[in-house]
Amino acid sequence: MDFHSYAERKAGAAEQAVIAPLVTIEDRSSGYRLQHIGNPWTRQHFDGDFYLVDPPRELPALSLVFVQSRDGNTVVPDPATLGGGPVDFHLIYEGLSRVAADGVLAGAGTVGKTVFFSVWHPEIVALRRELGLPRHPAQVVVSRRGRIDLERSLLFNVPDVRVFLIIAPDGLRDTERAVADRPWITVVPLTNEDLADAFRRLRRDHGLSRISVVGGRTVATSLIDAGLIQDLCLTTSAQHGGQPNTPFYAGHRVPTLQLIVRKRGHGNTAIAFEHFAVSSA
Repeated sequence: MDFHSYAERKAGAAEQAVIAPLVTIEDRSSGYRLQHIGNPWTRQHFDGDFYLVDPPRELPALSLVFVQSRDGNTVVPDPATLGGGPVDFHLIYEGLSRVAADGVLAGAGTVGKTVFFSVWHPEIVALRRELGLPRHPAQVVVSRRGRIDLERSLLFNVPDVRVFLIIAPDGLRDTERAVADRPWITVVPLTNEDLADAFRRLRRDHGLSRISVVGGRTVATSLIDAGLIQDLCLTTSAQHGGQPNTPFYAGHRVPTLQLIVRKRGHGNTAIAFEHFAVSSA
């Protein structure tokens, strides 16, 4: 699929989606230093401003975004089947969680042939424009082993959008030729498994001060363990499902989550949305 057709399809689906408003259940944002963003449409549907955590010194602010089933599972072939619905998908996942992001990050296992991370609803696009940001965030991919298909993956083949490939030197050997043919792709070497150094480079050398991290759980766990995640946007559906025992964090040092805001949709089958500050154990 060419990018123009892909973008038209995504924008059409977002504009036609029925997005029921959320209701704020608990708001503890006054205890944090946060930026408030929104426009009349987002404030109506999100029930107020969306909050951004300030970037730490020398590093980008990394915000983790996940949807989970009622029983806490996040792994499923199609995340839409977890039950987040259009509110999660269009208002949060492809909406407020990345509207202010300089880049959207995913692991190599999350990057399929027809994946491109951006915002699509016209009101979210308008808010991004009001924030003075480019139409599309940069695409950031983490691949330790180089198991990616640069030739056929849409994400790597949109010349107008920057791509940053965080990859170990050994993994680069199989992709070196394809990268050389795509000057819009910048390689950020991952040396000695030092994720913090790679993100310092993204901030210092390339101006990425805010990154939305969309999965999968292996990359999310590595970033949490490295102390690089500042906050978590977590949507919980009202239905059971997903691969059992697959929470968003797969490590041995469960992070501390401190509530910033909690919201809920209408009715017994509605989603719950929670925004947490994250501290590594």
